[in-house]
Amino acid sequence: MTVREVQITFDCDDPAALAGFWCEVLGYEVQSPPAGFASWEAALDAWGVPSEERNSRSAALPPAGESGPRVFFQKVLEGKSVKNRLHLDVRIAPGAAGDVRMAALEAEATRLSGRGALRVRRVDPDGRMETGFIVMQDPEGNEFCLD
Repeated sequence: MTVREVQITFDCDDPAALAGFWCEVLGYEVQSPPAGFASWEAALDAWGVPSEERNSRSAALPPAGESGPRVFFQKVLEGKSVKNRLHLDVRIAPGAAGDVRMAALEAEATRLSGRGALRVRRVDPDGRMETGFIVMQDPEGNEFCLD
């Protein structure tokens, strides 16, 4: 069986802003313009893309030398209306436990709240199976967990 590469796609209202937010969360970078263009604006000008369509998509990639899926953001007309059935768990403190783990999660929740995320709830470790996490929403309401 062949292992397949995946891309994570977000339907959203403001692809450029949401790409910038997720670059902050994941340590990614906004995808560079195609070869031969100094900027995305130059590429879009050359391709004749009208101004009202210029924020219809954006993408984020891991920095050079790092691995991870491409994250794609596409503008859609309808807004988010219900809880996501799929969400990202952003691994902030893998291997950490107890107070150390929760302090790392709290610090990241505070940092991301300053960049437009909304804190939804905290689940504390229970000494059995639950190691603790914080549920967040990105600026467009998509749920994710700091884990």
